[in-house]
This record gives sequence, C-alpha cells and structure tokens, in this order.
Amino acid sequence: MLFPIRDSIAPRITPVVNMGLIAACCLAFVYQLTLGSEVERLLFAAAFIPARLFGSLPEAATGIPDYGLAGNVATILLSMFLHGGWLHIIGNMWFLYVFGDNVESALGHLRYLLLYIGGGAAAALAHALAEPSSTVPTVGASGAIAAVLGAYLVMYPASRIHTLVFLGLFITVAELPAVVMLGFWFVLQFLQGALSLAAEPGLGGVAWFAHIGGFVTGVAVAWWIRARGRLRQPAPRYQVWYRH
Repeated sequence: MLFPIRDSIAPRITPVVNMGLIAACCLAFVYQLTLGSEVERLLFAAAFIPARLFGSLPEAATGIPDYGLAGNVATILLSMFLHGGWLHIIGNMWFLYVFGDNVESALGHLRYLLLYIGGGAAAALAHALAEPSSTVPTVGASGAIAAVLGAYLVMYPASRIHTLVFLGLFITVAELPAVVMLGFWFVLQFLQGALSLAAEPGLGGVAWFAHIGGFVTGVAVAWWIRARGRLRQPAPRYQVWYRH
C-alpha cells in the first residue's frame, strides 16, 4: 500500500477551488455528524444509487425516494460531498490536498472545477454501468479525486511524491516518481475492480469502477487539453527537501 505525504512541485497560484472543495466536503461531513441516527435518511435521499438512475428500483426497495431523471442525476453531484466515515473523508481530502493544487495551477480555476465535477459524474456512471441494479447508496469524492489523479499523472509524470510505503508490518518512506506512485494506485484499483465482478451483487464496499472511470476521464481530458496547447502550465517550481 502507498500513501502520499506531499509532492515536489509548489503550485503557482493559490488553489482557491481546491481549498473550497475540501472545505465543502468537510462541512457536509460535520452536518452528517449532527444528524446522528438520522444520517441514514440523508444517505438514501442524496446518495447516488445506480438502480434509481436507471429507473429500475425493485418494489422491495422501500425507503429509497425516486425523483425522476433530473433529480436522480442531481444525486451524482450531491453524493460527491458526502462520506461514509472518518477514514473515508480523511483519506479522500488528503489525496485532494496533495494533488489538486498543481492540477488547478495547470488548468485554471474554472476548468479545474469542471474537471472535478465532470470526473465525478463519469466515475458515478462507470460504477452504475458495472452494477446497474445496485440499490446500495454510493457516497464520496473519490471518483472526482481519481480524475484529478489521472490529470496529475499526465501533467507531472516526473514529479517526486514523498510516499509512505506499507509492507506488511514494515513502514518506510520513499520518494517515488508520480508515474510510479499513481500507476501503482491505478493498477490496484483495476485489479480490485476485476475481483469485485465475482462478488455477490448488491453488497456494499468500495466502488472500484468509480475510481477507474474517474481516473481514465482525468487522463483523457488532460491529454486532450495538453495536445491542444491549452495548459496554463509554467516550468515547474520544485521544492527542495533536505535530509538531516
């Protein structure tokens, strides 16, 4: 397992959108905490549910409101700001903090926001296509963040990522190129997604295909923008780490 600590490139602009997204997710999570046992009602109302999107909710799925196509599509956006627990939100927000600022620097504020939302929507659709009959509420920003990771890989493949490496009970710190760290992350999502196809449908867990769909979307969008020469990407300003 790999967990990023920081990257080696300092952003050229103040990442106001990235900070705003982190703040919005944290505020939504605080609101979830205030609901106590009623949070389940919020999840069924605002979470993304594949079967609800496709209009195939079974009659036995009581307690899941159906809003029609427009309302069900809106849950794709709402679900990006909800999280299932402390580890879920802390992990997601840390990845967004480490990688999002430089992607925003390269794209600019508005295009970064569009990448985040569009990547999150593509992630939700990838999950829905993998499990179209699922009635399990899906929440979290990880699909949108996966799109940010994919874009970062295209824009800064040689960036050095200060990374925690977990090898069983042994933990060490290594400086890995972004292409290695993020490539390993994607391969892990792909393998876990393939294994999940053999699992019993309808069970909860990680939406691996949301991660895959978001990442592929981020890579494709970043490649397309770079090919058109539309990146606002100056020469990287590398940070220097000193060893004592």
